[in-house]
Amino acid sequence: MNLSVKHLRAFVALATHRNFTRAARACHLSQSAFSALVQTLEEQAGSRLFERTTRHVELSADGVRFEETARRLLADFEAAFEDLRAHAERRKGRVSIAALPSIAGGDLPPLLAAFRQRYPGIALELFDQLADGCIDLVRRGRADFALAPAPAQDDDLRVEPLVHDTFHLVCPTTHALARKRRITPQMLAGQPFIHLSRTSSVRQHLDAALHPLKLSSVMEVEHLATVAALVQAGLGVSVVPSLALFQFQRDGLAVRPLQMPSLVRDICLVRLRERGDSAAAAAMIDCLHEHYGRRRV
Repeated sequence: MNLSVKHLRAFVALATHRNFTRAARACHLSQSAFSALVQTLEEQAGSRLFERTTRHVELSADGVRFEETARRLLADFEAAFEDLRAHAERRKGRVSIAALPSIAGGDLPPLLAAFRQRYPGIALELFDQLADGCIDLVRRGRADFALAPAPAQDDDLRVEPLVHDTFHLVCPTTHALARKRRITPQMLAGQPFIHLSRTSSVRQHLDAALHPLKLSSVMEVEHLATVAALVQAGLGVSVVPSLALFQFQRDGLAVRPLQMPSLVRDICLVRLRERGDSAAAAAMIDCLHEHYGRRRV
């Protein structure tokens, strides 16, 4: 059997108009081409689907039996194809993003709001996770991409650096270090230090860059908001990435750049190597490139 949607459209058009000329016009075909489609359909069916007279075309008994199915098949195909086009044209779709909390709560919300205004038919899903959780979501297919540091094992991933994240000291405004314009790693020695957990990318980058310098840790917590509150209360100082500084815009807190060129966190766009981007995901990635491209200028 070698039938196509064209044959279904021809059948439905002729069943609707009961006239070869009008049906051919509705299908944007010449009458001869249209008649050939109907003839091929009947040959493949092994049955006469229409009764022709000099004035009228009527459905045969087999044609009546086939009509409901043909209309449903054609409607299902056209609905499926329209849905496909809507996704390709970014009128519909879904984007699932896994992002570090410092990005999910900082740069992303205004970007997502602008994206939704531009593409109202695309649903958005956001997972705010630590680095390992972000990468795991990509590998399991739950997220289209992650915004996170590059993992150690990335043979199955496409990793594209997106933005360089530098680090800053945060301390109470009454602290002696708040009066310094530049902070060196040695100035941190002996200071009561508020650490993020060892599973966070911030902690991992900080430990690697400061080695063998040991910090006087007084507390270790999971969330940047907790770090900010503890520093604000005078329990210690901390070092945080620039993308997270929105969490530290509080009265009583001072922020100073850390003079340590080796301490840089590359935030990357991480995707599965063998998986292409959907039209919706590609649109979001374009927005990210545009945003972080402006930041680098």
